[in-house]
Amino acid sequence: MFNHLEFEKPIIELENKVKELEKFSEEHDVDLSKEIDILKTKLETMKKQVYKDLTPWQKVKIARLPERPTSIDYIKKIIPNFIELHGDRLYGDDKAIIGGIGTIGSIPVTVIGHQKGKDLKENIKRNFGMPHPEGYRKALRLMKQAEKFNRPIITFIDTPGAYCGIGAEERGQGEAIATNLIEMSKLKVPIIIIVIGEGGSGGALALGVGDRVCMLEHSVYSVISPEGLASILWKDANLAQKAANIMKLTSKDLLEFGVIDKIIEEPLGGAHKDIDFVAERIKEYILSEIPKLMKLDKNELLDLRYDKIRKIGTWQ
Repeated sequence: MFNHLEFEKPIIELENKVKELEKFSEEHDVDLSKEIDILKTKLETMKKQVYKDLTPWQKVKIARLPERPTSIDYIKKIIPNFIELHGDRLYGDDKAIIGGIGTIGSIPVTVIGHQKGKDLKENIKRNFGMPHPEGYRKALRLMKQAEKFNRPIITFIDTPGAYCGIGAEERGQGEAIATNLIEMSKLKVPIIIIVIGEGGSGGALALGVGDRVCMLEHSVYSVISPEGLASILWKDANLAQKAANIMKLTSKDLLEFGVIDKIIEEPLGGAHKDIDFVAERIKEYILSEIPKLMKLDKNELLDLRYDKIRKIGTWQ
């Protein structure tokens, strides 16, 4: 059962009306095709209007929907022969990060992503997509393995942020994130980053240094959550909507700032409405970019990545 958002209510009501008329027409053998077609046209117009003019806060709400596809959902669609690998070889296996190997088309790749749950039980297992240090160290182990075997790296970003519990801090959360930032900047294989939901703070950046960065249309990417910013600026997390509207966290904003390279289109209503459509767009983007990056000399690849990172945040 999907969780419908407040701004979707008129759409849901009209969809239900169409279904009622279709059912009535079938049960009573009455031709209501003209009336149904009029309502369907109105429904499509309403959808285009609503989803075209989404506010930043509405995009945050869509990015957080429990039914929104997760990393493993896309991996299953794009890499059917995916083999998951576990553990950081230092402490344990963090289920908030999933990683492994497989092929996209005929190209062997390493793929790593934040992993949220679909319900409360799975979210507890996945720690709501908030990794511990061992998760980031697992990711780095797999990245180093990818470099050894000359495999391109694909990462899926979808986290509210790194876990900030006592145990995570004791085991070096800040160090693990910082190490990933340094090491990802130096890896001598192509890295493609895809923000599929929430991109929250350093917890996202620890998988976010690469040669190409793209976002799904209704995903968000920011240095802090709207609730966190509202708490800092106004001492009130309830002002999160106000914060979101000034944070420039949408895919459109970040494309204009040059932080990302591409926006991947979503169906009306969000990626959960048609995961096959979105997965195909992601696959097309990966297959279009990997061959270009693999043709580059290793030093040229690193130089271009360095320049890309240095340009983020510059202004005139």
